[in-house]
Amino acid sequence: MPEPKNTLLGKETVYSDRYNPDLLQPIKRSLGRDAIGDHDFRGADIWRLYELSWLNDQGIPQTAVGELYVPADSHSIIESKSLKLYAGSFAMTRMKDIEEVKRHFSEDLSDRLGATVEVKLQPLSQYHETLRTMPGICLDALQLPTDAPVCAYETDPSYLRFVPHSDKIVEETFYTTVFRSLCPVTGQPDLASVMISYRGNEIDPSGLLQYLISYRCHKGFHEQCVEQIYHDLRQAFNPQMLEVYACFTRRGGIDINPFRSSWRDRPDEFIREKRQ
Repeated sequence: MPEPKNTLLGKETVYSDRYNPDLLQPIKRSLGRDAIGDHDFRGADIWRLYELSWLNDQGIPQTAVGELYVPADSHSIIESKSLKLYAGSFAMTRMKDIEEVKRHFSEDLSDRLGATVEVKLQPLSQYHETLRTMPGICLDALQLPTDAPVCAYETDPSYLRFVPHSDKIVEETFYTTVFRSLCPVTGQPDLASVMISYRGNEIDPSGLLQYLISYRCHKGFHEQCVEQIYHDLRQAFNPQMLEVYACFTRRGGIDINPFRSSWRDRPDEFIREKRQ
């Protein structure tokens, strides 16, 4: 995808500890979607913040874990480093209670992203999310054909194919833990587990694994990578139902989990994968 301009990524920055919503930097979704050639997406981006702290009325530090739900139909995403700086700007700011912090997050993000951003904040003492493995069939243990070694490390949808000589309609879920892409600005690696659920003609799992591996040197934000996967699968297979859910490892105390679906806007549950 084209490199977005004027972001804070890769630049030296001053870390403010006083509340400052102007630190938030939106990036239009159209930048990534124009590159794909597709703007038809349902779903959401689920963000988790593990480094959130502020002062109460008595000046006593408070801590919480934040969960943000950003609809896929918002006109922009938020640049992750700017979100980290924004969250850090609460550190020496007195807030009446956790609801006031939540209100600021929701209002500030919704205003800049062009959609209602749902915010859930839990005091650290009440946060009990369970780590889990993605459901489905793990692709990582597959033995690829000896005459077809993986040799593409930039997105290659030609790997996507049906199971030969099969006309069965199936409903399957696959996942991999070896997904990697690169930040389009800094080139830093982004690691994730990716889950794909579909209903339709049988997909060849070895080709699906090869396709997902081909993102290894691809430069794209988390959201754009998931939308590229969704688009390529939809183009290749025209399934009756399709969902792509990626759980990226955290950076700067934040993890991002894009979810795209052909029929709904959020998954049954928000998965917190083992590396998160």
